[in-house]
Amino acid sequence: MQYYPPLSVLVEAKDAGMMVRTLAERRLGVSRKLLSRLKLTERGITVNGQRVYVNDRVQEGDLVELRMEQERSDDILPEPMALDIVYEDADLLIVNKPPGIVVHPTHGHYTGTIANGVVHHWRECGEIVRFRPIHRLDEDTSGLVAIAKTPYVHQQLSEQLQAGEVYKSYVAYVYGAPPASAGTVDEPIDRDPESPHVRIVTPSGYPSVTHYETAAVYGDGIASKVKLKLETGRTHQIRVHMKHIGCPLIGDAMYGFAAPERLADGLPKLEGLVARQALHAAVLGFTHPIRREWMQWEASLPEDLSSLETALAKQDFGR
Repeated sequence: MQYYPPLSVLVEAKDAGMMVRTLAERRLGVSRKLLSRLKLTERGITVNGQRVYVNDRVQEGDLVELRMEQERSDDILPEPMALDIVYEDADLLIVNKPPGIVVHPTHGHYTGTIANGVVHHWRECGEIVRFRPIHRLDEDTSGLVAIAKTPYVHQQLSEQLQAGEVYKSYVAYVYGAPPASAGTVDEPIDRDPESPHVRIVTPSGYPSVTHYETAAVYGDGIASKVKLKLETGRTHQIRVHMKHIGCPLIGDAMYGFAAPERLADGLPKLEGLVARQALHAAVLGFTHPIRREWMQWEASLPEDLSSLETALAKQDFGR
């Protein structure tokens, strides 16, 4: 059996007499679910090199080590792919996803996904790693995606995500201009009962919060560039919230709207400037689960959105 490098804790005086389970939870934040997995393997939990039970107690100076069994994504077909890898170490992989590609295989998308390319990349590098995305982006949204390489890193980042401690900033190009230069959309979101693939703002939905800042306004309010930060991560959240305030994303086939009369002339031309919703996950930041330090990455605009911005700045609306 092969293991990833161990998570180690040197027992201090204040921790003497503590159970292994408690020490792992308090010092490393290891979940009970992960501890249950570790105790089933021969070298999963050791003290001074000897296998122990989670209820055993430790003494000052003991070296406690937790080892996770190496895993592969055997259900994902490796596929050569040009990946834009922004960052990679033994624990994490950050990829800048292009538009038009799915993050993880689903029904109808068994190949051609980011997962297929990443699994191939790891095998080429000789790494035994299972594909564990921390979050996902819609097929036609570009930008940064974080992928954990071990169960512990996945658990830690998932908890940061749930606690709102992961910084995610997006750039969007929308019709019209938001009602204020900066603001917050705090509106619950859930599935549309008439169309399960679509999300809507509804009082019975899940809490959803999006902060926005208007970066530029084009053509006397025909369109805007907006920077957005998420507090929650609901499916299609930005697209739904921007539509809710009357500023749907340019190119958004699902959440677009019939433009008001003053935008009617610009609508067809703007739709023709980009072949997908104009949304890019530009900045991603969180505390590295192993290094315990804040790390942040940025992905520049892809070519299609850069061209869209240029056309908007020139007010080239086809009039």
